[in-house]
Amino acid sequence: MLYAPRSGGVKRYLCAKRDWLAQKRPKVRHSLVVPGAADAYDGQGLWSIYTAPLPFGDGYRWPASRTAWMRRLLRRNPSLIEAGDPYTPGLAAQRAGQRLGVPVAGFCHTDLPALAALHFGDWAERPIRRRWARIYSQFDQVIAPSLFIAGRLAEAGVEGAVALPLGVDVQAFSPRNADPAALRRRLGLGAGRRLLVFAGRPAREKRIDVLIEAAARLGDPYTLLLVGAGPAAEASAPNVLCLPYERDPAALSRLLASCDAFVHANDAEPFGLVVLEAMACGLPVVGVDAGGLAESIDEAVGQLAPRSEAGAFAEAIEALFARDLCAVGRAARERAVQVHGWDTVFDRLMRIYAAMTGDAVFVEAGAERVRRH
Repeated sequence: MLYAPRSGGVKRYLCAKRDWLAQKRPKVRHSLVVPGAADAYDGQGLWSIYTAPLPFGDGYRWPASRTAWMRRLLRRNPSLIEAGDPYTPGLAAQRAGQRLGVPVAGFCHTDLPALAALHFGDWAERPIRRRWARIYSQFDQVIAPSLFIAGRLAEAGVEGAVALPLGVDVQAFSPRNADPAALRRRLGLGAGRRLLVFAGRPAREKRIDVLIEAAARLGDPYTLLLVGAGPAAEASAPNVLCLPYERDPAALSRLLASCDAFVHANDAEPFGLVVLEAMACGLPVVGVDAGGLAESIDEAVGQLAPRSEAGAFAEAIEALFARDLCAVGRAARERAVQVHGWDTVFDRLMRIYAAMTGDAVFVEAGAERVRRH
């Protein structure tokens, strides 16, 4: 369900892992099974299963046929299965793993109980959390993108989740791609504007409303650029501009690197991979001291607001711009390179896979045996 044409961090992680395995573990055959508009195969390891679209779901789909997913997994005959969705695909993965006698990892990419409470009311959190915990408790290994999500799982009764922060392609996302003059010409802005940027879906949990109100409070010389949030946001404040969703990483890197700071007001973000992409581009980040963002952002690389509220967020932005912005941006880039490069992240993930399977092929570059995942 979390893989869609406009999805962000989850899709980026899966595609990056596929590319990394092809280069660094060429004898490990990697397949992706994802929801799509039709049953299809792209010839490069990506299998789509027809799945009905979610109403108002921005391209997301709701997998319903557990049998269809299990059959596809059984045909691939994997040595290891990683499920990125706890419902139909996750349950199908667990059943396929039992049939094949192979371990199954569950990667918990999102806090579903919190999302249920946000969108449907507090009454929805408890039943969703019970089912969420029951499903994740049945995986052989649970992986979380942050200590925050690992903690949420533990609160629900799921023990032993391993926190594995996600990564970023530090070659594709780089300060070298910056062209601030060209971006300001495109946006019709003068050179003296302080350009804040957020890139992400117009989902309620992203708290774009907080960013817009904070920008309105700040006024001149600040401009907020929203990438992918939809044109409706542009009418909400005179210093808010919008650009369409950018699926091309190179184009997104140019956009990010050409701004002054990245802003993200979600106080329950599971991880926030786009934050790492901004940091890799040399941008300082303003976030909220809560959720997964607080694990990536500190005073060395940006500024944290104490809560997701417009006044507090505006103050954090002003506090950042009172500092040496270039020095903070350089520190952000260094942090992304040293801690969050995909080599570092996937080396750790391969050690988890090796421990689950007892097979060293996952940690041996250029190994002779073929293992399916």
